[in-house]
Amino acid sequence: MRSTFTAYAPHDLLHGILKHVSRSFYLTLNVLPEGVRDQMGLAYLFARAADTIADTDLIDRDQRLKYLQQFRMQFASPEIHWEDLREMQAALAPHQMDSAESILLQRLEDCFKLYETCSAGDRMRIQWLMDVLPRGMEMDLTRFPGQSAADLTALATLDELDQYTYYVAGCVGEFWTRMVCAHRPAMSRWDTEKMSAIGVRFGKGLQLTNILKDIGRDLHHGRCYVPEPLLSAAGLTPADLLDGRRSLPLFRPVLSQLIKLAMQHLDQGWIYTISIPGFEIRQRLACMWPILLAGETLKRVSASPDILNPAVNVKAPRTTVYRVMALTILSGANGYVATAYWNQLKKSFS
Repeated sequence: MRSTFTAYAPHDLLHGILKHVSRSFYLTLNVLPEGVRDQMGLAYLFARAADTIADTDLIDRDQRLKYLQQFRMQFASPEIHWEDLREMQAALAPHQMDSAESILLQRLEDCFKLYETCSAGDRMRIQWLMDVLPRGMEMDLTRFPGQSAADLTALATLDELDQYTYYVAGCVGEFWTRMVCAHRPAMSRWDTEKMSAIGVRFGKGLQLTNILKDIGRDLHHGRCYVPEPLLSAAGLTPADLLDGRRSLPLFRPVLSQLIKLAMQHLDQGWIYTISIPGFEIRQRLACMWPILLAGETLKRVSASPDILNPAVNVKAPRTTVYRVMALTILSGANGYVATAYWNQLKKSFS
């Protein structure tokens, strides 16, 4: 495969790949301010590649773990191991049913060439992220040994759930904070350590929202992210959740407890968002949108009469997405206006 890296400027190449891989993320990325946009986009592509490696279920689980660890090692080494990368591409690309995933794997060498052009500081931040984030994917592969309801396994403790949400999303909040503090002069007054910790809560809230809205599908793929002690306290086992009609009344208090936890994390994310200087409108929008849409999603999860059904797809409708975007854009990401919306969402769970 001939690299197209030399045919385009790095910025154009990155954004060309992103358009093919995820139009929704590409639109969100474009709202970010200059100075962090390309680094965030490149980090997203690497995270998406790691996720693709972990999810290629036509490849043996041990092989996926091997390639995932190989991928992590690319960031631990001072040099890119191109042969390992090509071996990974050759093994995984033919098994991609999604054209976006296939394109990403085909363009992975270009992504690493872009990575080599990053500043030393940005490479260190991406290295850190790509050491932590794939651990969540490794946890999925080792903690959940099967791929069907017959192999259903649950997380053992609430701490294990917390660790998982940190690996797959909380660390992104920390990475995001360190990146914007390094590149945006307006953020120079932030206490990076303190705000990174709040950013972790932000990421955990978004991931817990994803877990709750996809709970039915995950159960039927052998993964129960609801810790066993919470189920036991409600008189349930993981297998009971497969019969949603019978178990949902008993499961409702557990669901409410997890929604409350997600909202607590997201509320910290709101504190994070409003702490961004008001004139950093692009940064504020990039944080407001996922929090408000997560709140809208959790409201629908809470009200769903069939949330344990794998066929149910709970998400905020497009009209709600447009409403959130219009409100925040037209108000210039005004803290008072958006906070009033967020407070209304919080009242839905009180």
